Amino acid sequence: MGKMEKNDNAVSVELSRIREKISDIDKRIIQLLEERAELVKEVGKIKRQHSLPFYSPDRETKIYKMIEANAKGEFPIKSLKTIFREIMSASIRLEEPLTISYLGPEATFTHQAAIERFGLSLHYVPEESIEDVFMDVEHERADFGVVPIENSIEGVVHYTLDMFIESSVKIVSEIYIDIRHNLLSKANNLQQVKAIYSHPNALGQCKNWIKKHLPNVPLFETVSTAKAAKIAEKDETAAAIASKAASEIYGLNVLASGIEDRSNNITRFLVIGKKIPSKTGNDKTSFMFSIKDKVGALYEILQPFYNNKINLTRIESRPSRQKNFSYIFYVDTEGHIEDAKLQDALSKIEDFTVFLKILGSYPKDERLAIQS
Repeated sequence: MGKMEKNDNAVSVELSRIREKISDIDKRIIQLLEERAELVKEVGKIKRQHSLPFYSPDRETKIYKMIEANAKGEFPIKSLKTIFREIMSASIRLEEPLTISYLGPEATFTHQAAIERFGLSLHYVPEESIEDVFMDVEHERADFGVVPIENSIEGVVHYTLDMFIESSVKIVSEIYIDIRHNLLSKANNLQQVKAIYSHPNALGQCKNWIKKHLPNVPLFETVSTAKAAKIAEKDETAAAIASKAASEIYGLNVLASGIEDRSNNITRFLVIGKKIPSKTGNDKTSFMFSIKDKVGALYEILQPFYNNKINLTRIESRPSRQKNFSYIFYVDTEGHIEDAKLQDALSKIEDFTVFLKILGSYPKDERLAIQS
């Protein structure tokens, strides 16, 4: 036996020894997950008996914090969180097979956001409009809904804001995801593309790239990026601006990736449900109000928040649609509705408002909570 052959045998033996240890660890992981599943079933029974929610954003936040506190760095934290996302998703299904409604169709960025929050184990229902998602939750056809609320480039999604005026649903969670746009087509190269389809926001976010690479190709708006991918699936001269997932689902070639004009293209999504989750200590509260038509009215509203040192992270105005030139203001603020300072500020502004409505209190998602 030659020296090279001896070395190969020694390496093979060493690899087998290490792989046996890995297999033993894998078996222990499976055993522990089975034990966890039994405990999850017990939790489900208790929740059913006491009518407690099966999805708890505050509990989810605690698990991610536990990962950050206990991870030693050998296994990437981002990967650990992805693994636990699916463990939690499977656990929720063991407790109660929840239904999640989202602005579809399949492979939209809203679908991507929904999976990022709830994992792959739950039942998803794509809807054609934001209103349909709200109605699904309102009428309990779905346990939760996922809708877009604002983009770092294109701004706020006004239709989502407007839906909160009449709806009784609450914001229970938020999701930030990076938006990566791709040019998808049955065509094999850019020269074969004769038309580009996408949602107007996506077209706006890629306008400089389009102007540089396909300046004479006509643009057509669709209700979603996934709808654009469906069109491109049937027309070899058409291209869609959509997600990478859409290329896999609809069998399209990726002619160009990352075509968004700004790299920090981030969209915020909201999870809507029926009950406000418990506080985590790192929360947001959203509310809306309309004010009396008089000098200094808005100042009177903002003053109590300043006095209580409460940071208002966003304020947006929209026509009320009830009276000409009257407006409803939408506000995101730091803190939870259970916080004494926030309760004090909100109680003080009631006398200065015509209309005041709490939309929800929920854990902050600073993107790093899931993606770091």
